[in-house]
Amino acid sequence: MMALSALFATLLELAGFPAALLIGPMLAAIVFGINEAGVGVPRVAFAGGQAIVGCLIAASISPAFLPAFAANWALLIACVLATLAASSALGWLISRWGILPGTVGVWGSAPGAATAMVLMAGAFGADQRLVAFMQYLRMAMVTAAAAVVARWWVGAKGGAPAIDWFPPVDWMAFAQTLGVAIAGTLVASLLGLRSLFFIGPMVLGIALKFAGLISFELPPWLLAASYAVIGWSIGARFTRQTVNHVWRALPQVVISILALILFCGGLGFLLWEFAGIDPLTAFLATSPGGLDAVAIIAAASRHVDLSFVMALQMLRFVIVLLLGPAIARMVAGWVKTQT
Repeated sequence: MMALSALFATLLELAGFPAALLIGPMLAAIVFGINEAGVGVPRVAFAGGQAIVGCLIAASISPAFLPAFAANWALLIACVLATLAASSALGWLISRWGILPGTVGVWGSAPGAATAMVLMAGAFGADQRLVAFMQYLRMAMVTAAAAVVARWWVGAKGGAPAIDWFPPVDWMAFAQTLGVAIAGTLVASLLGLRSLFFIGPMVLGIALKFAGLISFELPPWLLAASYAVIGWSIGARFTRQTVNHVWRALPQVVISILALILFCGGLGFLLWEFAGIDPLTAFLATSPGGLDAVAIIAAASRHVDLSFVMALQMLRFVIVLLLGPAIARMVAGWVKTQT
């Protein structure tokens, strides 16, 4: 799989796609998974990859986003709530029209908090395999769409600079970075965020950075390995059994995901038009799902305000985590009463 990942990543890199080191391994893992090659990502590797991405976000965040965020908080919350409403409506239609059995469409359409939605769906009697497929298919499609849009935008700006894979390393800063990654991962694990290991290092890293207590050192080779692990973990969710199970409904599911991506793109347009956010930053900030993948694409793209992207993505994640399960249960209840 490493050879195929390297091939895809190289081709995407030559084509100028940002985050080629994420997208290439993801595509390779999908190919292997659908062909029943048994792709598996060790949990410790997945945790480590996410921890490094958390450090990358912390290193890139600056206080500059706070004035814009504070001035437009109502619009940002409205964008998140509108995304929740649109995804709930799409899920209701999928279930109401019988495209997927039971309440699968409701749980599978929720824009974020994928693990929580899969677990809640099982408790509500929905088929967890199909819910997981919808959730991770959305993640893959959102990641691909974000990369394509970013590629078009970067291409219009003149392309990305060449990468020096093995620059000199500040070993003291590197040790501090690894310390934040390990400590933050342990904190995330203790808090029960076992599928979101990047949150602990991100929050800890931001706090230490703003206090002037740390300097981050993230060599390109370390980021590349982290991106590959995350790409494999997304692609590994796709197996032939699950794809065959949902094959008849796949076109409708894909259309619903595309509709949600377009809807969120419209929200990004509103941010550009009324909040003065540049178009690519607004598009990435409103992308519906795959927070860590969106962070990687934003960090790899030029002229993107990563601080703002992560602020809106984190706001949506928190609101979806708090309200998503309740909304999904409510909509699922409506579906059951109407069938």
